[in-house]
Amino acid sequence: MYNKIILKDCITGIKELPDESINMVFADPPFNIGYKYNSYNDSRENEEYLKWCDEWISECVRVLKPNGAFYLAIGDEYAAELNILLKKNKLFFRNWIIWYYTFGQNCKKKFNRTHTHIHYFVKNSKNFVFNTDSVRVPSMRQLKYKDKRANSKGKVPDDVWQMSRVCGTFKERLGNHPCQMPEEVLERIIKVSTSPGDLVLDPFCGSGTTSAVCKKLNRDFITYEIDEKYYENAKKRIENITLQKEKTNER
Repeated sequence: MYNKIILKDCITGIKELPDESINMVFADPPFNIGYKYNSYNDSRENEEYLKWCDEWISECVRVLKPNGAFYLAIGDEYAAELNILLKKNKLFFRNWIIWYYTFGQNCKKKFNRTHTHIHYFVKNSKNFVFNTDSVRVPSMRQLKYKDKRANSKGKVPDDVWQMSRVCGTFKERLGNHPCQMPEEVLERIIKVSTSPGDLVLDPFCGSGTTSAVCKKLNRDFITYEIDEKYYENAKKRIENITLQKEKTNER
């Protein structure tokens, strides 16, 4: 069951998982803003969408280990509502991360969209995994002021992350999914909240970014996809990473 993409509705699939079996959840659900997916209606009525979100969130919380972390990426339209749903499901709030990206979506009748919200919650407010040293970045004290008091390892990243979207010309771009998440974002999240061998759940496989990063970082994963085309392309992505790792190990 683990380390493969499952062609199945995520709620149906997660209900088959045992309680408290997952170390971390990362969810990047449809934003309900009219994206043109192959097999999903992204224009649901407000109450229907929130009821659906509450259902899959509650299942994710059930399977999350007591010291596990839950990350949820969402757009402006439902950021506040889903933050409340996470609290309703008895998770504890840690950060409201803003992923700020260059090459934002061009808008004609409102300000251009150049960010996504990432909610970071944990199941236990006092017992959770946070591998600080795995995600440190150089601080201004180090780079600009050459301050000897600065931590030589760098600092914990701020809660605003400037990382580019995966644009059409990027080598990382698969070209088959309208909302591909960059590996850089997932790498930071997975490194800080899991250790090698831990199990990560992604309810919405999409282009397979979570699975790809888990594969590269030696984490186990389980993810679901309802669209056969997205499923096949994501599966090929994981197979290519496996082949690359095998070639590297042979050297």
